[in-house]
Amino acid sequence: MAIKVMLVEDDAGMRLLLRKVIEKHQEFQVAAECGEIADAIIQFRRLQPEVVFLDIAIGEQSGIECARILTDLNPKVKIIFATAHAEFMQEAFELYAFDYLIKPFALERVSQTLERIVSLSVPVPCEQEEKVVRPQHRRDKLLVKGKESMSFIPVDDIILIQRENNASVIYTERDSYVTSASLADLERRLDPEQFLRSHKSYIINLSRIRKIEPYGRWTYIVRFQGRKEDALLTAEKFEEIKRRYI
Repeated sequence: MAIKVMLVEDDAGMRLLLRKVIEKHQEFQVAAECGEIADAIIQFRRLQPEVVFLDIAIGEQSGIECARILTDLNPKVKIIFATAHAEFMQEAFELYAFDYLIKPFALERVSQTLERIVSLSVPVPCEQEEKVVRPQHRRDKLLVKGKESMSFIPVDDIILIQRENNASVIYTERDSYVTSASLADLERRLDPEQFLRSHKSYIINLSRIRKIEPYGRWTYIVRFQGRKEDALLTAEKFEEIKRRYI
């Protein structure tokens, strides 16, 4: 199945150029083109593209704010900023950008980014479990309130917590639990020696990490023991993990 791409750019000529480059790669399909942020959010909800090419300035609106909304809806979306505004690069990568292209950019540069996305979509074989780091001080259970019930989740069973569709989803090996609690609230209730806010949309159990691999330009992906879901890790948090365990 082709990887769906959405173009968010108010310059029709630039949209046409990006479409032509993307369509040369058979692994991708341009599912939508948007010249306004409001339309982009609507199309994103409807089509769920995996990749979004996004300008920083769309009319008088901010592409950075658009990216915040899109990543709140789906933290795994690959945002590729294509813009003439180099000064927003640091903010974009703090938010989470898969790549940042400065106009005018070479078409080969776009192709390289697309090829990197294809390489990341190849399934990673499961490796033999290695040493598990277990902190000494832990709470036994996490209480999560639902609309009509309460769940008591053993803390050691939590593998990761992900923010998606304006809710927080707690993943264990066998189950998942949806809560309206924010990641900030959940983070305060968990042992910081065992759990790390790896990215604005993720909390991870350090003792469940199986592997960390490069993902975006300054981003990593974390794979876990006991769960096929993965999480994003910023470069800053990657360095923090190295300081803790290396």
